[in-house]
Amino acid sequence: MGGLPVVNSSSAIALPESKHDQGAAVVKSTPDGKPKKKICCACPDTKKLRDECIVEHGEEACGKWIEAHRKCLRAEGFNV
Repeated sequence: MGGLPVVNSSSAIALPESKHDQGAAVVKSTPDGKPKKKICCACPDTKKLRDECIVEHGEEACGKWIEAHRKCLRAEGFNV
């Protein structure tokens, strides 16, 4: 139905340990300040967790995952 993945609602979603926290001082952008990747391709792990949470529980209940994804995107050089 619609192509959305079915996720067991009793399973817990856990945020993986972020490697970005340890190397946050490393700038991953080109010399002109633009990120190397497209925003749609950056941070696939946090994007997946964020999207699954929103599908299951709605955007209002997923602030923790949304912010984790934004933090990852900022670490990749995006201004979000």
